[in-house]
Amino acid sequence: MTSVRSSDAAFEAKLLKLNQRLKAARLGFVVEQRGNSLVLRGTLPPRPGTGRLRPYQQRLSLSLAANADGLKQAEQAAKVIAAQLIQKTFDWQDYLKWGSARNLAFSELTVPQQVEAFERWFFNQRGEQAASRSTWATAYAPYLRQVLEVAQAHADFSISEVIYSALLKTPPDSRSRQVCSTALRSFCQFLKLEVPFEVGESGLGYQHPSPRNLPDDQLIIEWFERIPNPQWRFVYGLMAAYGLRNHEVFFCDFAELRNAAVANPTVQVLTTTKTGEHEVWPFYPEWVEQFQLRSGCLPPVKTDLTRTTLQQVGATVTRQFRRYDLPFSPYDLRHAWAVRTIHFGLSDTVAARMMGHSVAIHTRTYHRWLARRDQQQAVETALARSGLKPPVKPPIPAASAAVAAPEVATSEV
Repeated sequence: MTSVRSSDAAFEAKLLKLNQRLKAARLGFVVEQRGNSLVLRGTLPPRPGTGRLRPYQQRLSLSLAANADGLKQAEQAAKVIAAQLIQKTFDWQDYLKWGSARNLAFSELTVPQQVEAFERWFFNQRGEQAASRSTWATAYAPYLRQVLEVAQAHADFSISEVIYSALLKTPPDSRSRQVCSTALRSFCQFLKLEVPFEVGESGLGYQHPSPRNLPDDQLIIEWFERIPNPQWRFVYGLMAAYGLRNHEVFFCDFAELRNAAVANPTVQVLTTTKTGEHEVWPFYPEWVEQFQLRSGCLPPVKTDLTRTTLQQVGATVTRQFRRYDLPFSPYDLRHAWAVRTIHFGLSDTVAARMMGHSVAIHTRTYHRWLARRDQQQAVETALARSGLKPPVKPPIPAASAAVAAPEVATSEV
């Protein structure tokens, strides 16, 4: 049955009347159209794996088409779920499976339908928070659009051929190839499809990143002092001292930083960021005072995530710093922070936690950027920290020093 799009006035009228009935019945749900599908929005118990403890507003995918029959089924589903909530019998597992691979006959779906099902499953698993939307928009959607483009251009291709061709649309040995490979591998796993070996093999991944000429500490200090605007100087100082991502600067709790009684203050990165909540310590701690971070103020940047995205916030920082002609990117301040923690001897596990990513990513990314300058500094630091001295050769005892010379045998004449 053909789905009715949101532009169809008759369908919109039916959807409006349905939601009016739900409101009158005080069921606490609204039916929404997302693409060609219907979802329920309302207050539901925490989704498994979110770590949340109290019910909150969420969307629940019904895998129903946006047409008249779908509206009837959605209304019935709203009544059933409302009753389950009252009786405390609601179980997420009964509904998450609607978007899971094991209950869909993917071989009977078109590629666009497969991509749409994957998107529903992704948000069912991760929730609808800003970080999930950001990850989808940057790490999945662009490459799945390539899948759709290939499928449309080559109707005779199998799904494996489509996925492989989509991968090859990215430059080899590039960051986009790595991200694309990860996204398409997840898509294959969702479809219960054997991953084409080229996608799964690291040989087609991002193997050799271009070496970064990271700024040294003295250069970072010099350019801090050159930034004329004190608010953007504050942003720069936070990124240098705490290794924050561009957008994270605007989503932090600075309570401890403002507390003059705390000698080595942390900043708390909030849950609305790309990788969620985590606490960060400054390296160097002295930069807190040197950059006057305790009293700094952020510039007026739009941070309402209902009207902007984390990427747009981060891009604002990049554009602003370009105006100041920095000889390095804002993100290089974060990378320099990561390398600096290695010099301090901070464990990779702790540093990765503070940076909001995995230990594997931390070691794979930052350890290979250690220039000879960094290695020399690390060696000197390790030697100074150890305090060890090379063993001294013990003196030869006097008694054994005078050893008789061997007699030379002579023949008798």
